[in-house]
Amino acid sequence: MTTHTEPEPDVEPLLDVFKALANPVRLQVLRWLRDPVRHFPAERAIADPVEVGVCVTHIQEKTGLAQSTVSAYMAELQRAGLVRATRVGKWTHYKRDEARIAEFVAVLGRTL
Repeated sequence: MTTHTEPEPDVEPLLDVFKALANPVRLQVLRWLRDPVRHFPAERAIADPVEVGVCVTHIQEKTGLAQSTVSAYMAELQRAGLVRATRVGKWTHYKRDEARIAEFVAVLGRTL
């Protein structure tokens, strides 16, 4: 007989991250953002991609997906705490949240 138990408190954030990473495009975008200078056109950037992040337009162009889809994907990564959004004028830029990613890895190590 199986019993259903509620997740432990530190497991909930793990579940959100796993859900966000379960999509191959979101996972790829997170990998690209690890080295934004290598993966995105620096000459077209309106802000420093390392300090501020990469414009959602450039992420959309690289994925080839609709802007609304990319925005939804980035919102999911943001809700999971994997990226931070910064507005520069009318544009939203995304950058990995390295502290939160390190925290996720630490919780994962303690949990599994």
